Amino acid sequence: MKVPVVVMRGGTSKGVFINFDDMPADRSLWEEFLLDIMGSPDRRQIDGLGGANSLTSKVAIIKQSKLAGVDVEYTFAQVSIEHQMVDFKGNCGNISSAVGPYAIQQGMVAAVEPVTKVRIFNTNTNKMIGAEVEVEDGQVKTEGLCSIPGVPGTGSPIYLAFKDAEGAVTGKVLPTGKPVDQITTSRGTVSISIVDAANPLVFVRAEEVGLTGAELPHELTQEKLDELEEIRSIAADLCGFASREEATVKSPAVPKMTLIAPPQDYTDVTGVLRKAENMDCTIRMMSMQKPHQALAITGAICSTTAIFLKDTLLYDLVEPKQEVIRLGHPAGIMETKVDLIAGNISSIKVVRTARTILEGTVYTKKNYEYAYSLA
Repeated sequence: MKVPVVVMRGGTSKGVFINFDDMPADRSLWEEFLLDIMGSPDRRQIDGLGGANSLTSKVAIIKQSKLAGVDVEYTFAQVSIEHQMVDFKGNCGNISSAVGPYAIQQGMVAAVEPVTKVRIFNTNTNKMIGAEVEVEDGQVKTEGLCSIPGVPGTGSPIYLAFKDAEGAVTGKVLPTGKPVDQITTSRGTVSISIVDAANPLVFVRAEEVGLTGAELPHELTQEKLDELEEIRSIAADLCGFASREEATVKSPAVPKMTLIAPPQDYTDVTGVLRKAENMDCTIRMMSMQKPHQALAITGAICSTTAIFLKDTLLYDLVEPKQEVIRLGHPAGIMETKVDLIAGNISSIKVVRTARTILEGTVYTKKNYEYAYSLA
């Protein structure tokens, strides 16, 4: 069976974009269908379009919307590499940055020069995302001078605004009702903050787990990753996603494990020295139990929200509170811009780039055509 797809980079992630109309009409077949397309389970994903990394094993399903005030509806899928599982619980902010360009390229949204605004409804979190995409000669503009840490070269900027991001997955900005929880782990009692904004994250002070917070991905041993996964699994249990014993398999994508520490000098993965005075904190995020090479956009949104959320670990760490927050991650420094109304966060904005890598047809191993609706 042939399925039309577009492979796109969005921010520091890469994914397969599929029109909703090309998905099986029977939703129960979606997991099998996407595993087939991505070549999972297989650590090399040799038989599919997955890139053998959690940052490149992602799918975006896009539908032209009939909802008032919405242009397109977007469903995100994190496809497991080694397990027979697709996680639809959360969103990916980096992949979100390519949704606007995809919608314009596919004719779902009319191209308006010089900037086309795309109103995106993320079905995973039931939240709105506003995208501003530069357009030239009726086409999405890809060339430009905007650079983002973790991506070589430059491109045209895409501005994303995450609106009312709180409670994206659990319905509560503080899933446990507390800004800080004390949990018992194999290393003893650890303080955590679980915050749900754009995606649920569990924050831990790096020093509490024997780290500085400036470590690069290759410096985290498997023993340390297992220790962090224990904490994440307990947080998943507290959120009600899965029991701590089953969280690694049943809820691997949320909450995302995140280490925080004060600003400090460090050399990033590209060899650039990052100075403490240019950041508000250092942050190290996990993705599917592996160190994130940069920082997820939803992670940046959630972290920024936590900085303004009284008594969380990040609230106590970052002072003073400013309109622009600078987060030091393994590939550089990401900035978020906070729009406040009456002291409350209205939206959080980030700048990304995106580009189309290829457009064509993928052949699935099985024939899913019987699942399509003829209505």
